[in-house]
Amino acid sequence: MQLHEFVDTVTADEPPLSRSADDIVRAGRRQQQRRRAGFASAGAAGVVAVVVAGAFALPSPGTDQQTPNADAPAAPPVKAATWTDAPPFTFTFQGFKAGKFQVQDPIVASTAYQIASVYMDGAESNDKPSTDSGEELTQEQLLERKKNAKPTLYAYLTVYRPGAFDPAGIRNGKSTTVNGQRAVQAMLTAGLDPTNAADPRNKLLAWEYTANAWASVTSISSRESSPSFADLGALVEGLKPGTAKPATLPFTVGYVPAGFQPVQTGTGAMPGLDGIASARGGDYGGATYAKPAPAPTGLSAPFDQATEAGIPGSFSIYVTPSSNSNQKAKAGQTACYPNGFCNVWSADGKVQVQVSNQETGANLPEAELKKIARSIKVADVKDRSTWHPAAQALKQ
Repeated sequence: MQLHEFVDTVTADEPPLSRSADDIVRAGRRQQQRRRAGFASAGAAGVVAVVVAGAFALPSPGTDQQTPNADAPAAPPVKAATWTDAPPFTFTFQGFKAGKFQVQDPIVASTAYQIASVYMDGAESNDKPSTDSGEELTQEQLLERKKNAKPTLYAYLTVYRPGAFDPAGIRNGKSTTVNGQRAVQAMLTAGLDPTNAADPRNKLLAWEYTANAWASVTSISSRESSPSFADLGALVEGLKPGTAKPATLPFTVGYVPAGFQPVQTGTGAMPGLDGIASARGGDYGGATYAKPAPAPTGLSAPFDQATEAGIPGSFSIYVTPSSNSNQKAKAGQTACYPNGFCNVWSADGKVQVQVSNQETGANLPEAELKKIARSIKVADVKDRSTWHPAAQALKQ
């Protein structure tokens, strides 16, 4: 059984309606009301697209093997990789295995951090569209499904830039040491809403991975005992620096209203925690702008964690498959909706670009949303070599 199931109340060509939030929605899914396909543990967000983005092809290892020469001098020791102070919108680590966890490559980048999904052996991560047929089940069938369900886990690793994170901001944080690193652990509130009581199933472990730079893992589980803080500690040793690479986007932006600055992006995903909550949903990319931009320092969580309306004073761009949207595709056309968003479809109707300031407080008029949307040029979503470094793609 999926952790959460949503009933789609939106017709094909009508503006979106609100739906209730839950733990995972509050953790990052603020746009679920615009997607046709429901997401199991985190609703679905609305928007745009072209064709499914291709995966990176890894080179195959060579087949020739050479026997080492016993008389040859020993190779010099390999120098340990060091963390570099890379600019914003840069990925500085790659996915890795640590204990029972599989950390994915980071897909969200911002002015202050980068975020990757975390999966765990034996638990289900509901970050892809539900395959539920929508049939109504009897109470007995629901109980049977629940009995046979896998435990669920929604977790993500946030790696902050030097100086961005303030461990003193962690509510009820307990100082500790993990793998020789300074660390703080805490139980998170139910729904990640600061007005709620702590829920022992929700955990945060933060640690100083290098001087004045912190990382944290946020874990929202269906089980109180798993993962434990000891389990999460495996990530401390597992996190290593990798080759710094700019986050890329499958589009460029030609117009942005005065004063708005790019805040965070999603590569092959929607921007921010929306992207993490639907990481395997087949989206192509997105970006969030804000006026004023939130400070990239003094943070104890991502900008949009536990914010029902997203980042204040912001608007977002979503590039996704049209099939992921609640709105019926209108090939080559533009359409705006009273809820505060505009869509532009590709000539063949397969890609939808959406610009939205729904409930975020940006209060941009329809004419501005339409102007932004029409200024966006989409690359070949199937060929990531055509994608653009985020810092260049986002007009500032």
